[in-house]
Amino acid sequence: MKKTDDSPNDFDIVIIGSGIAGLSCARRLAKAGRTSVVFDKGRGLGGRVATRRTEGFQFDHGAQYIHAKNADFAAIIREMKAAGAAADWAIDTTRMRAVGTPGMSSLAKYLATGIEVRQGLQVTRLISTEGRWHIEANGCDPFSASRVVITAPSPQIPALLGAHHPLLARLAPVAFAPCLTLMAVIEGKAALFVAREDPEDDLAWIACDSSKPGRHAQGASSWVAQAGPRFSETFLEEDPVALTARMLPMLCDRIGASSTQVVYATAHRWRYARVTQPLGEAFIKSEDNRLYCGGDWCLGPRVEAAWQSGVAMAEDILRHTTALP
Repeated sequence: MKKTDDSPNDFDIVIIGSGIAGLSCARRLAKAGRTSVVFDKGRGLGGRVATRRTEGFQFDHGAQYIHAKNADFAAIIREMKAAGAAADWAIDTTRMRAVGTPGMSSLAKYLATGIEVRQGLQVTRLISTEGRWHIEANGCDPFSASRVVITAPSPQIPALLGAHHPLLARLAPVAFAPCLTLMAVIEGKAALFVAREDPEDDLAWIACDSSKPGRHAQGASSWVAQAGPRFSETFLEEDPVALTARMLPMLCDRIGASSTQVVYATAHRWRYARVTQPLGEAFIKSEDNRLYCGGDWCLGPRVEAAWQSGVAMAEDILRHTTALP
């Protein structure tokens, strides 16, 4: 890891967030010979491209699949498939989508290859002083960096920069919808469908997660049900136990299972699940090219959009490298 001076806590580029935007930014910088370090508050990579593993079961409880419209992102998906990190999943007779194997988080792990990621480190404040960023984080000494890239959801950025930072006004139009997600394991017979999407239903998306390549439910089927925006807004603040009790009967009804078939169930709350009003540009940055903010909230509610934003920030950093001392 290239440091900017002799201190172990001084860096060239710090990227906050190990979701797809952060990892794709770090990956593009690394390909150009620039080093960066990625900080993330969680224990897993990928942000909402996530896999929950518990009690011998696993669930893709965030993004359900990836799909490419962009040629460069399509090439990345082909690389992932060739490396065994992704495979095709037939949603129905007309739609084939790529998923991570053995879980969606494998996509993030592939992008993170060769990247330094420091997990369990929550950045709490960024302060710009004399041409450098000073970074405060829970449980450790402060860091500093020449450049900072923030890939957190836009509503979380003001807490890092302070309420009066000049970039914040540009974030105002961005809007998110939450998503409540149920994970369940069902023994015996259940619905024959692989996935069902119905925006008018309270459970807008239901998928048999164990039908995806590389998954094994050991004689049972694992299911992920994601609530629609209205349901999610209404019950957003309920705790996981209450959400499970509310959503599980709905899932059983939709897949034709009884409560006696349920082996395991839990719920998860994604507060910033899906951008409903994107920024409309790949990222925003400070006038001195030392602060970048980006993510899927810039371009749209797709994994591909997060990847495009991360790469675009890296490309801009590379273009302006010689402008910094």
